[in-house]
Amino acid sequence: MKISTIQDLLLDEMKDLYDAEKQLVRAIPKMAKAASDSELKDGFLAHLEQTKGQVARIEKAFGALGEKAKSKPCAAMKGLVEEGGEVIAEDMAATVKDCALIGAGRRVEHYEMAGYETAIALAKGSGAAEVAQLLTETLKEEQQTDKKLATLAARLIKQSGREASSEASAGRSSQPAKNKSGGQ
Repeated sequence: MKISTIQDLLLDEMKDLYDAEKQLVRAIPKMAKAASDSELKDGFLAHLEQTKGQVARIEKAFGALGEKAKSKPCAAMKGLVEEGGEVIAEDMAATVKDCALIGAGRRVEHYEMAGYETAIALAKGSGAAEVAQLLTETLKEEQQTDKKLATLAARLIKQSGREASSEASAGRSSQPAKNKSGGQ
């Protein structure tokens, strides 16, 4: 399809976002399964349900343009999902892995936010107010998810620091003390 108008570009952006959201519906359960923190696991599962709603909302946006929902492969999301898979496969301490999962999740959210901001501007520019409104709903959800992940990351990083500090203290106290003459 030749992209000649702003509406053509909007449709192209929406196809990319549609594929990205569908990829996430498949990837988020794996992230949730890999998470050890119950709040993170629950957050991923809640976002999975939200993402399913976002897929339905973008389908509605296609309909508002008189188009059938179609996707085009989103290479960027494929790469982000692959990076998330690498985090899942890494051998890490549980809290550290949770922090890495949050990092992967936030990269996804930022990609989505940029995509939705672009599509919203195109929708407004082409006079597709209903589409802009639908996409804005999704953008707000993505922003809220990013804020939740950032807050959770701060808690887990602090927790990880306390765990490392206590492990270091425990390690020092379990070592035999040396006497002042240099012997044991």
